Amino acid sequence: MIKPQPRDLPALSDASAEPLYRQVYERFRGAIAQGTLKPGDRIPSARALAKELGVARGTVEVAYALLGSEGYILARGQAGTVVAPDLQPQHAPVALPPPPDPAPDERVWREPPGIRPFQMGLPALDEFPRKIWARLGARQLRAMQAQELAYPASAGLPALRSATAAYLQVARGIHCQPSQVFITSGYNSTMRLILQTLFEPGDRVWMEDPGYPPTRALLEQARLQPVPVPVDQDGLMVAAGIERAGSARGAVVTPAHQSPLSMSLSLPRRQALLEWAERGGSWVVEDDYDGEYRYVGRPLPALKSLDTQGRVLYAGTFSKVLFPGLKLAYLVVPEAQIGSFERSARLQAGGAPGLTQAILAAFMAEGHFARHIQRMRKLYAERRAATVAGLTAVLGQHLRIEPQPGGMHLVLRLLESGANRDLDDQALAARIWEQGLFAEALSRWSDAPDRRSGILLSFTNIASEAQARELGLRILALL
Repeated sequence: MIKPQPRDLPALSDASAEPLYRQVYERFRGAIAQGTLKPGDRIPSARALAKELGVARGTVEVAYALLGSEGYILARGQAGTVVAPDLQPQHAPVALPPPPDPAPDERVWREPPGIRPFQMGLPALDEFPRKIWARLGARQLRAMQAQELAYPASAGLPALRSATAAYLQVARGIHCQPSQVFITSGYNSTMRLILQTLFEPGDRVWMEDPGYPPTRALLEQARLQPVPVPVDQDGLMVAAGIERAGSARGAVVTPAHQSPLSMSLSLPRRQALLEWAERGGSWVVEDDYDGEYRYVGRPLPALKSLDTQGRVLYAGTFSKVLFPGLKLAYLVVPEAQIGSFERSARLQAGGAPGLTQAILAAFMAEGHFARHIQRMRKLYAERRAATVAGLTAVLGQHLRIEPQPGGMHLVLRLLESGANRDLDDQALAARIWEQGLFAEALSRWSDAPDRRSGILLSFTNIASEAQARELGLRILALL
């Protein structure tokens, strides 16, 4: 490794009283003394450094000779020149104080170091077929052509758009052409593409309450006006939305599993929402973040499958189905809006790496994607039951777990009894976080004055009832 780069060191000056070779010498001696250059680190060749600094090669050679004579560097012939391996820094590097933690934004996820038990947004990472993925990746690399090293298509790799359209027709009942599918680098990228294409600053947009906090932040960032609309056991209360902002330009909804309460939007509500959008020329963004995972009956068809007037934009994700590091999502747009979204996609220039898209396209074309979802649906049903049993056995007197038809997380309600009476969900979530676990306070997901209280925990990476019991005991100690 060659470091530091010349631009990281003090600039050379012809006006200095010291000759240039001495300035180069001081550069390296200072870097070694401060620990920036460590024993064994390789340094640039005299020829390369002279070209970089714009000085004669002899100037650098004199500086290197002086450093070598004093034992700072060691020439190893064709292996290059390195800092002397047995050299100790003259001074310990100055320990800079850590930067202050930024003020937490309550509308976005906190990012824990590593993976925490109960962490939301993570699929079962231990069950991802890494060997298959690695094999497909190696094959794609071997077959890569020169044109595939250029910038990927702004709307997504054609093979992945086709595979996604085919999957959605079979699995979600959405009849679409590959040209309607846009590949993005995640939910935030999807939302920005939608907001940039269809909305203007000042537009009002319905949002479920409680609802996904980053959605609210994205709407506000685009200078739109989020309108919180309450939900009940049948999902979004469309009548309440019409009463609060009947002329709103759009709505963001989670029909399959309301985020975060997980009830499904009933068929009458779906019809009412589509009628409202058609009547006012509004847009409905369907965020189907985990619609594949329903454990009671069959997965519900997407709201988009009922859309006959082209008012619904369907947003899905590969990251929550496969692994978050993939950073891939997709958007299905109405056929009449393809041109507008193509222009926006070119401007946004946020396409995902072509190689990653190619591996995923092969993963889908060979049937691995569909099989993985089937396996995860069975596994999650088992892990959800084990987590509920383990937590209930330990925390049953303090917390009640709400029954849910699907999804990838649990909603726990604090029971109003004894020591719990003065403990709110945000305080408990903070304590759980401090103990190295993950928890979300439900009240943070709402703008309503009478916010609902609860704790949100994921079960996807809880492998057994025994593990759930052990973690439950850690939470019990915090109550």
